[in-house]
Amino acid sequence: MTKEISAGTVHKVPADLRKILSSSTAALAAWEDITPLARNEWICWVVSVKKPETRKLHIERTRTELIEGKRRPCCWAGCPHR
Repeated sequence: MTKEISAGTVHKVPADLRKILSSSTAALAAWEDITPLARNEWICWVVSVKKPETRKLHIERTRTELIEGKRRPCCWAGCPHR
């Protein structure tokens, strides 16, 4: 049985991000603690890159930074879809 992971305001949680969030209780707890708009920013930041290797880095950085207490991706203009 898989736990429901909250989505953003516009974006759904992609499978690769869902997997990394599910693998860490601390990251998942932080994810569920942020607002839907903040979740949307993280999701868009992950899916907006062009290269698969960059996407992997963004996914890992999302996990790490959520655990560190960051609530939004740093140094990014934000989701253009909101």
